[in-house]
Amino acid sequence: MNGTETGALPLDMVTAREPSPTRPIGARALIALAALAAACVPNPPGVRGVAGTAPAPNVFWTPPRERPPQADAAHPAPALPPELAQRVQGLQLSDVIDIALRNNSATAAAWADARAAAATYGAAWGQYYPTISLDGAVTAIKTVPSAGRSAVRQQFYGPTLNLSWLLFDLGGRSGSVGQAREALLAADWTHNAVIQNVVLGVTSAYFDYMATKALLAAQQTTLKEAQANLQAAEERHRVGLATIADVLQAKTALSRAQLTVETTQGALQTTRGALALSMGLPANVPYDVAIPPDTLPPLGITDSVDTLIARAVRERPDLAAARAEARGIHARVSVARAQALPSLVVSGSTGETYFLNTSTFGHSYTASIGIQIPLFSGWSQIYGVKAAAAAARAAEQRAHGMEQQVIFQVFDAYYGLRTATQRVRTSADLLASATQSEQVALGRYKAGAGSLLDLLTAQAALADARAQAIQSRFSWFTALAQLAHDTGILGLDGSSPLHVQPDSTGMNR
Repeated sequence: MNGTETGALPLDMVTAREPSPTRPIGARALIALAALAAACVPNPPGVRGVAGTAPAPNVFWTPPRERPPQADAAHPAPALPPELAQRVQGLQLSDVIDIALRNNSATAAAWADARAAAATYGAAWGQYYPTISLDGAVTAIKTVPSAGRSAVRQQFYGPTLNLSWLLFDLGGRSGSVGQAREALLAADWTHNAVIQNVVLGVTSAYFDYMATKALLAAQQTTLKEAQANLQAAEERHRVGLATIADVLQAKTALSRAQLTVETTQGALQTTRGALALSMGLPANVPYDVAIPPDTLPPLGITDSVDTLIARAVRERPDLAAARAEARGIHARVSVARAQALPSLVVSGSTGETYFLNTSTFGHSYTASIGIQIPLFSGWSQIYGVKAAAAAARAAEQRAHGMEQQVIFQVFDAYYGLRTATQRVRTSADLLASATQSEQVALGRYKAGAGSLLDLLTAQAALADARAQAIQSRFSWFTALAQLAHDTGILGLDGSSPLHVQPDSTGMNR
């Protein structure tokens, strides 16, 4: 039997064949019915007069015209505090952090979570108090006469006061309260951790911007030196003391210095916008920061790594939050176990009934005390206790793993600060030697004993030494903030109680 004998015929063959006695119009009717059904199916609903979907898979969907967005009155654009607006062009690190903490949405969300957890903790204590409710109802009754009884018609109303009080259980309420308490502590510790994260991010952005500003100033000094070299080379070439090659080399050095300055100017705007973003402000807000005096940072860190690790294990807020969360999950075991144990409940109600169209009324009350003993529920209580215990063990392991991670972070930040300290010392030596080398090369060139190439090489080394000194200096402050954050002692103003002692020589040898 071939394919045409199975009934799956092409459309042209179906329409061309004459209806047979056995299949008069079956295929033709089926096709017409399918077309009619397809025509009756509605298109997907539209949105404001625009089709709900694209007309084809390879065609863009045209969105409806929306109203222009309007500023939300509930969320005004962040602005500088009034006390800082007067010195907006000379903000300090503490000012920048203050602005960030006021505008940051992460700290606001963490604070709202903590307030919600506090309310939940208060609600959990309500389980120790009775539940009282007041009901009221109006009732109309009419019956039909039957079996020799006459019809009854009554209309009455009345309030009812209900009371229910769980007098005793075996750990259910205490477990719920303990879980809510630990959830509140975890939310509060998380809020502190979010604040420290914001302070660290703002501090890093602040010193990154400061380093870029200082680097631009150093490169502008290098640009002035390159301009002076070009003028000197042109003058020497004019009087016949230098060749055109010296002039071309000086022009090349000047162009390279100009290109470096332009690149850093672009990077300065980027870091400035990043700092504004960390403060929760638009990137184009008019502000600036004050440049601190050009002094070496105090490099004498007297705290040992073991002391800082011990302190982090005690005071790190996110670690404390993980431990509180583990204790809260462990409290669920008591709640799950109490569901399989007896409980004692007292309940009662009292009410008044008033009949309409009559002065008749009545008083009623009920009181009961009962014990509830769960006997069997398909082993759900047993598995509930096992699940809660396993979840508690998992939370304990996560807290232990986080503790190990905190120890590593403090260890890594401590030796990162030591490396930054050595970089400051080495870059200071490099800058001193490069400065002397440039002065010697400049003196030899002015005296006619040295070549311009030697001077340009010395000045290039000096420019690199300046950049290294600036970068290492501000990287040290960032590394110090990172260590304070990882230890859990970073303050609201970016400071830390780390024991830092400056060296009398300024180099902390």
